[in-house]
Amino acid sequence: MKFGIITHAVHKIKEKQIYSYEPYVREMNLWAKYVDEIVIVAPISNNNIENIEKAYNHSNLRIFEISNFNITSIKNIIKTLLVIPKICFSILKIMKDVDHIHIRCPGNIGLLGCFIQVLFPSKPKTVKYAGNWDPNSRQPLSYRIQKWILSNTFLTRNCKVLVYGHWKNQSQNIIPFFTASYKKNEIEVVRKKTFSSRIIFMFVGAFSKGKQPFLSVKVVENLYLKGVNVHLKMFGEGEEFLKIKEYISNNSLEKIITLYGNQPKNEVKHAYKTSHFLLFISQSEGWPKVVAEAMFWRCLPISSNVSCVNSMLDYNNRGSVLKADITVNEVTSEVINYLENENKYQEKVLNAFKWSQSYTLDKFETEIKNLLRN
Repeated sequence: MKFGIITHAVHKIKEKQIYSYEPYVREMNLWAKYVDEIVIVAPISNNNIENIEKAYNHSNLRIFEISNFNITSIKNIIKTLLVIPKICFSILKIMKDVDHIHIRCPGNIGLLGCFIQVLFPSKPKTVKYAGNWDPNSRQPLSYRIQKWILSNTFLTRNCKVLVYGHWKNQSQNIIPFFTASYKKNEIEVVRKKTFSSRIIFMFVGAFSKGKQPFLSVKVVENLYLKGVNVHLKMFGEGEEFLKIKEYISNNSLEKIITLYGNQPKNEVKHAYKTSHFLLFISQSEGWPKVVAEAMFWRCLPISSNVSCVNSMLDYNNRGSVLKADITVNEVTSEVINYLENENKYQEKVLNAFKWSQSYTLDKFETEIKNLLRN
């Protein structure tokens, strides 16, 4: 089977190997096990390989470079109008050539892929919609267009659209799905974490306004000022990183907040295993893998009610589900409630631990194999 991937994920080439964002490549390597040839249509960068990037594992792999684009300024809009015809031609050519079309959404390249796949109604297709599928959520117009095309069984035929969460009144090609990070053989006994010593918090994700890393900083600072023995470990990089680094320095918070930047999977895994709470009050998510990962290692998530988080956390039975626009004091109070009732904390940690370990890479791979065969 010749498998074609249409994606906005930026790729890099080094020593004849193709790299991209590690969680994405980890998933695509599972798809790769069941296909003979892979053709990727994606943007390519000449930057250095980062810790959070991983190489594809397939012996017959080709990539066709396309331009990345956005419409955030007049200059970018003009550039976009010039490059879109060439991008569309590349996508069209690959879709015609492959046996199975796989589109990654939402994104600008995914949007073009959604339009062009209409021309191939009889060709098998899968779409991984890695964003928030909640029909009631406020989203950019381009995201809403992608969701509308994918839900329309007249325009999108012979296609399985994989979405996060179970939503009412969906078309028959919309399939609830999940993402996994660990194999079954990685399951291990994790020591019980008590409140008898320092309380360790984690933030894992992009340092962007949407992920609200600064909120996690302020919550831990607030707890510290109230006399709680705390430490926050922050993993990730982005536009807010330098701002947070400066805030930590200006307020002498180096002893309670550590910035690690992007780190390999095993480094983050070790931090989960030694942390009590994940603070992740994001304003937009698909399947928040960091929430599932934290649960896997007895690190209790305090997260926001976006996408399928409420379902993942079983409506507060496997963690705390808070509103995305919550205040620092409200999150602080939620943490203090746990610190004053450790039994409640331990009960939720155990519930989360048991649930998350049923979503392994082994199960994920079985589901992918079924999608390609059926």
